[in-house]
Amino acid sequence: MAFFPAPGGPRLRIAAVGFHGLRALLEELAPAYRALAEVVILDKAYDDAVAGIAVLRQAGGVDAVVSAGSNGSFLREHLDLPVVLVKPGGFDVMQGLARASGKSNRLAVVTYGTVPSELAHFNERFSLRVELRSYTTEQEAEACVQDLLALGVQAVVAPGLVVDLARSYGLDGVLLYSQGAVREAMEGAIEVARIARLEAAKREKLSTILGQLKDGVVAVNLDERIETVNPEMEAILGMPADQLIGQRLGALRRELSLANTLRTGQAELEHVQQVGGKTVVVTRMPIVEQGRQTGAVLICQDPIVIQRLDRSLRSRAQPGLRHAKYGLENLIGQSKALARVRQRAQTCAQSSATVLIVGESGTGKELLAQGIHNAGARQSQPFVAINCAAFPDTLLESELFGYVDGAFTGSSRGGKVGLFEAAHTGTIFLDEIGDMPLSLQTRLLRVLQEKEVLRIGATEPTPVDVRVIAATHRNLEQRVLQGEFRQDLYYRLNILLVHLPALRERRADLPVLARHLADRIALRLNSPGPVDDRLIHLIVEAAENYAWPGNIRELENLIERAMVFHGPAQAAPITLEDLREIAPELFAGRAPDTQPHQALRTSRAQTELALLREVLQACDGNRELAAERLGISRTTLWRKLRRLNEASS
Repeated sequence: MAFFPAPGGPRLRIAAVGFHGLRALLEELAPAYRALAEVVILDKAYDDAVAGIAVLRQAGGVDAVVSAGSNGSFLREHLDLPVVLVKPGGFDVMQGLARASGKSNRLAVVTYGTVPSELAHFNERFSLRVELRSYTTEQEAEACVQDLLALGVQAVVAPGLVVDLARSYGLDGVLLYSQGAVREAMEGAIEVARIARLEAAKREKLSTILGQLKDGVVAVNLDERIETVNPEMEAILGMPADQLIGQRLGALRRELSLANTLRTGQAELEHVQQVGGKTVVVTRMPIVEQGRQTGAVLICQDPIVIQRLDRSLRSRAQPGLRHAKYGLENLIGQSKALARVRQRAQTCAQSSATVLIVGESGTGKELLAQGIHNAGARQSQPFVAINCAAFPDTLLESELFGYVDGAFTGSSRGGKVGLFEAAHTGTIFLDEIGDMPLSLQTRLLRVLQEKEVLRIGATEPTPVDVRVIAATHRNLEQRVLQGEFRQDLYYRLNILLVHLPALRERRADLPVLARHLADRIALRLNSPGPVDDRLIHLIVEAAENYAWPGNIRELENLIERAMVFHGPAQAAPITLEDLREIAPELFAGRAPDTQPHQALRTSRAQTELALLREVLQACDGNRELAAERLGISRTTLWRKLRRLNEASS
């Protein structure tokens, strides 16, 4: 028999149990296997042998046991180790009879278990007149010897126990086992131990792999008894592995039973069910080895993990997406109008309903949308933004909803994930929703109603969990009346409405907003020195009557222009004339401070003063309320009144 070394680790360890003649044979053969295994010989029987093997297992482990007769059978019943029995063959019997015949003419053969039929037939055929007996217990063995003694038998060929008993009664005892039979048992034990080591290594590797899984896994045999279980499944079943191994799975948790899978051999994939009050996704599959079913396996998956993986795959399939980076604190300003926006946005963030942001271009609608997203429960999930006015109709459709492989000529291989799928579990921001084509408005309405997306060219929809924030600078009610926007879509979008005020409606925020933008621009331009305070002051002063049609975006662009043309490198401080040249739009409609136009300035001042006084009178002299109605601060109102009084006098 060819032998191969055991897998990594210490040498194989074989416990050879036998006494008297068998022990002598074991001691004689043991050195021949030194390179393959350490053979430890125990001169013990029954309970003493079990105790001796237990000591060996604690000291260094035991891979297999070699024994014989009733002692070997006892060990098989009381050990969870492979026990290989020394089994005598026909040659061993003939050899034993030959040795015994030289001592007596009255012979007997005693075997453990039953008398081999071949031996009985041979004895009868050749009229050997050999007494044949068998035993299973120590008491039966002694009864056999006494019976043979009464019959006049003088020599007994038998296993070691009977040999010792025969000799104690004055009979000649010849050991039944030959060196060949012991060698065959020893080699069988080494092979069994080697295979057991390999299987143990496989189980350890499998356990290591299963231990890293986030899914609960349990494998059972054909009797539905648990053979393998990982830590996640231990937690589901509420018991450690050492208590689970060997138990029937269906008896532990009826809802997890694999009895039907074992009976039918059919797999059940991704079945949602309740286990211990928790929703899990359960898969049952038969285990087939070399074409034969040997058991079944059950896998329990946490739906939250599946959703996380699904979201990750969708996000990776759509490159360039990122999380929202702005919060509501990035809305710069302390005006009452902006404070109301912050408060309303915070309320919207606590809901998952659709939000419609209405405001002029450049007011910061996307920043507000990001702030709502980051203030809500979806803040750690994707934030995907798209400008609906920036794409042609067909391209916008593929961007929003995606397409399958081969959906149209020129489509990417493998298809494409749309932005709705990429934003799964997060937020999608649809800017300039008022410019979306009517054909796509119908598809968008279905997504909002059914919570599913149908890719271009697909036949099966994909479920999505997306919070929608839409924004527009258009009057959607008017577009509905003109037939340019679907009324049902408008109602679906207009659930949580937020009006973002124009810059001219929150002039009180202009100084702090200008300073904030200037500091940010300085960082972007890598400016070597601090921002010129006079530049910011002049812009704010010059812009008091400017309408800011481009709002905050226009203010930022204007400040950057001024900083580029009159930055720290300029020797002289900026003047009003410098600013008039850099930003002439701030002075459009104004006349230079020259004498010929003094009357015009006076007339304009008187008109503006009359307007201010009219508003003050309507507010019963309450300057704070008047300033709010005019969209300016109390300080600006006081300064205007003083300057206009001087100009009109």
